[in-house]
Amino acid sequence: MRHQGLTAVLQLAAVILVLVTTWELTINSFHVQDKAKNIFGLYEFDQMKAELQTTTATPKPKCSLSRVCPPDHFAVNVRSGAADIVGPKICFDGKIIMSHLFNNVGPGLNIVVVNGENGVVDKFGHFDMTNGKPEEIMAFLKEIKPGTIVLVASFDDVTAKMTTEMREIFIGMGSTLINSVKHRDGWVFVGRAGAENSTLFEKHAVNDETNNIYEGWPRMIEVAGCFPKTLTEG
Repeated sequence: MRHQGLTAVLQLAAVILVLVTTWELTINSFHVQDKAKNIFGLYEFDQMKAELQTTTATPKPKCSLSRVCPPDHFAVNVRSGAADIVGPKICFDGKIIMSHLFNNVGPGLNIVVVNGENGVVDKFGHFDMTNGKPEEIMAFLKEIKPGTIVLVASFDDVTAKMTTEMREIFIGMGSTLINSVKHRDGWVFVGRAGAENSTLFEKHAVNDETNNIYEGWPRMIEVAGCFPKTLTEG
């Protein structure tokens, strides 16, 4: 009888031990789960915070402008060459398209042609207005479609091969100064093909021996600001 009683006590103790162990494991499991939830919750919070900071980050001005352009405008910055030594620079929507440092500019007309709606650069190039072929220059200009934004910077001289027809094309883009540009004058321009109004983005520096900054050439000039996108009809 004593042996049977001892066995019963041991069995009961074993059952109690199993129950206590199971309870502790359950409590610890919930504790671990709570910790995991807290950890992953903090991680998700940090992720959301990082995404929010990214989406709400203050936009920065483009093309060295002093302010951010509205959504319906492009940032532009066009600088003429300095004498016949330092080439021009053309920046559009935050990207430098042509520059002396890029080695893609040349004496004469430096031109960038851009889709006026989406800002995609269509083409760019430089045309030697002293030794170049006028027919090649005209072919390039005549291919420019209405609504296209055109950015132009002079380097050295742009007049030797400049024809009346070429000047008329630039007038059709909004230029009011191209007819005044003479030998070694500086000229920078941003206009739109088929424009009905004159552009505000144009400057002309006269080659004048009494006022020239560089020997034989006028000062470098620049136009910069927010140029409106081409509006889609309809």
